[in-house]
Amino acid sequence: MSLPSDTPLHKLQFYVTTGYTCGYLPNRMAQSLIAAPQHLVDANVYSGLIQQGFRRSGKFSYRPHCENCQECVPVRVVLEKFSPNRSQKRAFKQHQNLTATILPVGFHEEHYALYASYQRARHSDDKTAEQTDSDSQENNVEQYQSFLCQSNVESVLIEFREGDQLKMVSVIDIVRDGISAVYTFYDTSDNTTSYGTYNILWQALWAQTLDLPYLYLGYWIKDSRKMAYKQNYRPLEKLIDGEWR
Repeated sequence: MSLPSDTPLHKLQFYVTTGYTCGYLPNRMAQSLIAAPQHLVDANVYSGLIQQGFRRSGKFSYRPHCENCQECVPVRVVLEKFSPNRSQKRAFKQHQNLTATILPVGFHEEHYALYASYQRARHSDDKTAEQTDSDSQENNVEQYQSFLCQSNVESVLIEFREGDQLKMVSVIDIVRDGISAVYTFYDTSDNTTSYGTYNILWQALWAQTLDLPYLYLGYWIKDSRKMAYKQNYRPLEKLIDGEWR
């Protein structure tokens, strides 16, 4: 694989995982390329990796590495030229009553309860979401902690409240040339809300206040309902054949 000339990146090793079921496209198997060892992936190194299409899950830095599929395309919003469309502006205006608080990354019972509710709503066909025994609950908490409460790069947690009520939580990484949306979960009890859209616009504005040029949105997958929405935020650069276009 090609890497930037940054010396710290050349100290890393990369290995390919065994195949696993793709979480985005039906009847597909996926593989990932993992950067190792984890302790060498600090904020500076991760800034180089994200420019090469890597993402972070807990302390693991990875990118898709599927032999016969190239559907996962890294994307980032060019903030200098970004202008929300009419429906995005409406969503942002709709949720002006939310207040945002920036916190260190860590575990909060209230956040986990919202996360668990979000997962049940978004993955109701997943049998594991129905499990309620104590062992399953403990495993779910551990998975949440390893996924969102651990980081070896520069990360923050943003909570959004309406009055005293927690409505949404985002985990965000700050890299040299932008911010990276790791994961966002929110209250799904009201289907008239547009929290997801509001959150992306909030992140774009926050990155601009930090004088950062890009908002990294992870992977755009054209044929995945969960991931195709990212094309609505323009101008959107895609990493194709090692170049942002």
